[in-house]
Amino acid sequence: MTGMITYSMPLWKVENTKFGNVAYSTFNEGLGKVMRFGANGPDVIERLKWLEKVLAPAMKSALKSSGPIALRVLMAKALAMGDEMHQRNTGATSLFIREIMPHLIKTEQNNADLEKIVEFVTGNDQFFLNLAMVGSKAIMDPVKNIPYSTVVTAMSRNGTNFGIKISALGDTWFEAPVNQPEGLYFPGYSEEDANPDIGDSAIVETIGIGGFAMGASPAVVRFVGASSMAEALQYSQDMQLISVGLSTTLILPTMDFVGTATAIDARKVVDTGILPVINTGMAHKQPGVGQVGAGIVKAPLGCFEKAVEAFAEQF
Repeated sequence: MTGMITYSMPLWKVENTKFGNVAYSTFNEGLGKVMRFGANGPDVIERLKWLEKVLAPAMKSALKSSGPIALRVLMAKALAMGDEMHQRNTGATSLFIREIMPHLIKTEQNNADLEKIVEFVTGNDQFFLNLAMVGSKAIMDPVKNIPYSTVVTAMSRNGTNFGIKISALGDTWFEAPVNQPEGLYFPGYSEEDANPDIGDSAIVETIGIGGFAMGASPAVVRFVGASSMAEALQYSQDMQLISVGLSTTLILPTMDFVGTATAIDARKVVDTGILPVINTGMAHKQPGVGQVGAGIVKAPLGCFEKAVEAFAEQF
């Protein structure tokens, strides 16, 4: 969702080996009362300290042993296992654990720490989410600054505005008021409690996963409040109408092995009126509470209209 990065926080580093750029992300803290959902308190700080002092050093040692892990390969496999990799990362997390666990066991000498690491990672189905995000960022950054291109290179929300960037206009943000997610709430919470859409995890939709791949993820349908599997399939089909093409590596087995809709074209969004669909968590509007549910939200048309207008003026 959101949060902060300080000097002492450990980060994942992902390299796009074809273009040589790198991207960074924090570690996933789990669900519920966590910093990225606005929660605060001794237990939140204690977990962050544990991530810094125990989990991150162990992962660093394990990655030195394993060598680089190909995230795109894991993403492709996870789609075949029913993940869309925004709200459902069960398969992707399991695949990552299978890759890293032999090296964790080999390199971590403290049995108590190893036990807690295994418990945390295997008990956090969303552990892969931050890797999906940083992998998506590494994929989209080289798409920036292509003349005459209206491909969307980033989408993000701050709880007030929704912003996008398009390729030809570099790092300029185009903003419009953010929408309210619709979905399912945890027991004891309702729409009255939810903050408007927030977070930078919509970067995954820019490469064609998340809401764009909902048709591959029957298990996520009810979790985000979709009415049926048919609705999820329709979302994935609609996203093809506003994208440049279909992925050749991220494949949807449930849709006759078609590739996910990839590279949102802002001009197509404006021409068709079809809005990018995003699977999202919902944070409480009051600071310190944390996540209260999960749902679906659509990007506002206004930011795409502003981007296309600016593009037309420049080109």
